[in-house]
Amino acid sequence: QVQLVESGGGLAQAGGSLRLSCRTSGIAFIINDMGWYRQAPGKQRESVATITRDGSTNYADSVKGRFTISRDNAKDTVHLQMNALKPEDTAVYYCHADVLALSRAKYDKWGQGTQVSVSS
Repeated sequence: QVQLVESGGGLAQAGGSLRLSCRTSGIAFIINDMGWYRQAPGKQRESVATITRDGSTNYADSVKGRFTISRDNAKDTVHLQMNALKPEDTAVYYCHADVLALSRAKYDKWGQGTQVSVSS
């Protein structure tokens, strides 16, 4: 199975920047949509940004103009550049991938999460 490993989280000041990366390992026929989700304490997990294999993107209204998602299909990696961070961006960020296995079975895969904390 494919595994997802996030990196790049940490502490930033309001107005600062962080870059999250998610690399895949394991074997898959193809990685389709990838994305970043986040979950703040006491809140439900929400979509932050998603990107299709051909590069089409979708962003939550709260991060439009501040966050940029990108991917490298050759390496099956996805990144999230986060600029102009706000305290309300504080959350655990999770990488997600829609995987088509060699058997042609489809499944969702989540990373373990990386903490992003923004101080005011």
